Amino acid sequence: GNPELPTAVNITWSSINFKTILQWQPKPSGYFYTVEIHGQTSDTKKKCILTAETECDVTDALRNVNETYTAHILSVASSGMDNFEEPPFAVSEKFTPYSQTILGKPEIQNYTQKGSKLNIVFQDPLTPYTFPNGSFKNIRDIFQHDLEYKLYYWKDQSSGKKDATTKSHKFEVSVDSTKNYCFYVQGTIPSRRENRNGQESMVLCTSIGRNILDEYGAEVFIIIAVIAIAVIILAIVLPVILCKHKKAKAAREKEPLNGV
Repeated sequence: GNPELPTAVNITWSSINFKTILQWQPKPSGYFYTVEIHGQTSDTKKKCILTAETECDVTDALRNVNETYTAHILSVASSGMDNFEEPPFAVSEKFTPYSQTILGKPEIQNYTQKGSKLNIVFQDPLTPYTFPNGSFKNIRDIFQHDLEYKLYYWKDQSSGKKDATTKSHKFEVSVDSTKNYCFYVQGTIPSRRENRNGQESMVLCTSIGRNILDEYGAEVFIIIAVIAIAVIILAIVLPVILCKHKKAKAAREKEPLNGV
């Protein structure tokens, strides 16, 4: 081969919802990289041929998500690969999309708190893979019954969490009808040993009957109470002061007449 060419190091797989990026180092100078994806049963696929980058989107080469792959990152001289010598290359760790891709954030579509019931409807994250009609598969289309979702919920301004599990797109849990609740949803694959839990959805909170004490805390309530008391005192004292001032003024105006 060409032993003088550096080979790739620090090769990592980064995969969320089956969109998979291969990354490595160092930046090439005077040569290029070509990525080969080797499956256990599938044909070798070349990606990012003669690239000067240090990352490559290999999603299309991993369509059989249950297969285990390795990546060969070839260091290729500027003259190209059309020679009889095999370029030097580095080999990645093994990667199986089905067991290693990270579950992305579920999208909360709707939530309501009516009485003592909190209802939440969410959507599965989409993948880059498509059905024959061109519509995108979501992670449930691939994981099927292996996929579950967990709901974590707690009273607003409280730290005590509760949780619930579902295999559907909905949650209905019992709550205190007088309190607001915050929550998030997270996908999970219980059968996995690693990467079992996915990314957390954004945290949302209900807003039933929120008063100023719930919203801002006791400090603001005390300040408002003090201001209210001051206004009441002023409303009582000011007329008294004005009345006394008026009487004093009237008394002063009568003094010259009394002296005549």
